[in-house]
Amino acid sequence: MTHARTVQPRLAPTAPALLACLLAAALLASYRPAQAQAAQSPAPAAAEKPYQVEWVYRVKYGYQDEWWQIFQKYQIAILDREQQLGYVTRYIVQRPGLHTSEDSRWDYRIIITYPSQAGASHEGDVERELFADRAALKREEQRRWELTLNHWDLPIHEIDPHKTAD
Repeated sequence: MTHARTVQPRLAPTAPALLACLLAAALLASYRPAQAQAAQSPAPAAAEKPYQVEWVYRVKYGYQDEWWQIFQKYQIAILDREQQLGYVTRYIVQRPGLHTSEDSRWDYRIIITYPSQAGASHEGDVERELFADRAALKREEQRRWELTLNHWDLPIHEIDPHKTAD
């Protein structure tokens, strides 16, 4: 025995009903619980701290002017360009005002502030951009290093004077 199946005629949806269905479907498709959103959203990046480096130089007696001219020509030009590009926030150049003992003597100190530690990695690129004559750069920088008796680069970290030591 065969059962005859009764087919109900489908009614065509009206425009407002169709619009309501589409809107409901769109809302359901875009709904995500807050926990799921938090799990899938990247954590906000921690604010990068400024990074400071101190360059200190002791120069042979009697050669400070020659040393400074070479330093200005290359290193100051690079720092200026890095500052223009936003890689350096600020830099200052210092000379001592009085004499000290030979073991603690320094002639020039440059304190450079970068927006972050990553900013300190562009010196080579900027140097190549500014100085096409690589042979002259190498020769003159070699002379500057011959006049340098002592040098150090020192990252500087600010500390909270009220925080207890770990």
